Amino acid sequence: MSSRCRRRTRWFGVGLAGTTLVVVLMLAGGMEALAQGADACARLTSLRLKDTTIESTEMVEAGSFLQPGSLRVLRGLPPFCRVAGVTESSIRFEVWMPTQKWTGRFEAVGNGGMAGVVAYGPMSGGLRRGNAVASTDTGHTNQTARGFDASWSLDRPDLIEDFGHRALHLTTVNGKEIVRAFYGKAAQHSYYVGCSKGGGQGLMEAQRYPADFDGIVAGDPAYNWTHLYAGAHLYYASVTLKDPESYIQPAKVKLLADAVNRACDAKDGFTDGVLDDPLSCHFDPEVLACKEGEDPGTCFTPKQVKVVKEIWAGSHDDQGHPIFPGLVPGGEAGSGGWSSWVTGSAPYEATHWKAAESFFRYMVMRDPKYDPFSFDYDHDKAALEKLAPTLDAVDPNLRPFARRGGRLILYHGWSDPDISPLNTIHYYKQVEQVTGPKTLEFARLFLVPGMQHCGGGPGPDSFDAVAAIQRWVEDGTAPAQIVASHVVHGAVDRTRPLCPYPQAAMYKGKGDVNDAGSFVCKARAE
Repeated sequence: MSSRCRRRTRWFGVGLAGTTLVVVLMLAGGMEALAQGADACARLTSLRLKDTTIESTEMVEAGSFLQPGSLRVLRGLPPFCRVAGVTESSIRFEVWMPTQKWTGRFEAVGNGGMAGVVAYGPMSGGLRRGNAVASTDTGHTNQTARGFDASWSLDRPDLIEDFGHRALHLTTVNGKEIVRAFYGKAAQHSYYVGCSKGGGQGLMEAQRYPADFDGIVAGDPAYNWTHLYAGAHLYYASVTLKDPESYIQPAKVKLLADAVNRACDAKDGFTDGVLDDPLSCHFDPEVLACKEGEDPGTCFTPKQVKVVKEIWAGSHDDQGHPIFPGLVPGGEAGSGGWSSWVTGSAPYEATHWKAAESFFRYMVMRDPKYDPFSFDYDHDKAALEKLAPTLDAVDPNLRPFARRGGRLILYHGWSDPDISPLNTIHYYKQVEQVTGPKTLEFARLFLVPGMQHCGGGPGPDSFDAVAAIQRWVEDGTAPAQIVASHVVHGAVDRTRPLCPYPQAAMYKGKGDVNDAGSFVCKARAE
């Protein structure tokens, strides 16, 4: 595979004429830095890495960057050296390195769904922080816009291991070497940041490759992949779609959400559209059941009531053992709620169905014509168990990660309609069973009231977990709380502290309920 070096000069997004910008850069010493960076960037084409080829390098100037393969423009980026490479057989990756102000940190970012693309958006976030940053497509190309295509695995089952864990690990190893070659010194600290599939990747790294990162931020983690797809994605699709009369229309999702909020929102002492503690909400959907003569468009049929109960109860095998925990009340409405993930805008449009359909046809049963609704967990789980060692990150023994000084921040939206927050609580409790009270010394879980899957929802969903993990690793300051904000039209209208589990933010009884200062972190009464 041939290597090539491309240099491009792009001065858009800065609002200055070219001559004026040159003068500004010269005054700041920036032109010399850029020239040195360009030379160092170009030399990376000859860097030798095991089973890896550097396909291209290019200098990208400050301003905006058009994301490859899309019309999305990433703005406000500093100048950087962009390196693209491939690791055998088909793991594509990129490494971006700032050419003026590098923090000395290396940051790898995770993927979403079935991956298949380099995560340019998260990479831009790491670059703006001044970090050298890396991402991989995990070894295959995604063929669908929603990101849940598994068809690549039918002809190339050998790539499943790359997707499961190998690609991110090798990208991390190679990324660190590229950083060392570019700057002439190794990164002082290494971090990983990801949510959803990316959150699962973070836990996979902590368990399987504990020396890769000093700090890991893992959000809404899809860590027990096979159970998530069987016991959540396929389960939700089955209970809503196998019987057409069980399907819950988008308008009825709002009915459910409004009823839940009326019943449970004020349990924390005030009404703000957010359930701070969904586990204290014991709403019975039977109250929505249609009465005789009532318009069925304004109430729930018996089958629809049953579906809500089944989704909240979670899936179980024939012996009654849990396969995957159910969703919790709250956050059903909105663009990122049930109408996106669980029920869809119409039958068979929900993300859960599309994800389950592709996974079970191509990766589990290896038959493009397979009907996922025919999957029986107790009868067919052996097919899942073949994939579990490669895809599941369920080992609670994080002692090797902790012994080398690793730090882990887990977070999960309480209103996540994709991956139940109870799933992450379950894993954290398992870790506590292994490491006991010392767990808080290296791992903390933050539950985010009102946040849906990795963001969105009625609750404060904007917070800086990366800064928190950096302080923990570099200064030894464990996060006692992380302040989250809710933003509407670019303006913050509410802040709230996120607390390390099992603590939660409790209202002091006075002060502005939209101000984080009016809350204190403490354990809830059982």
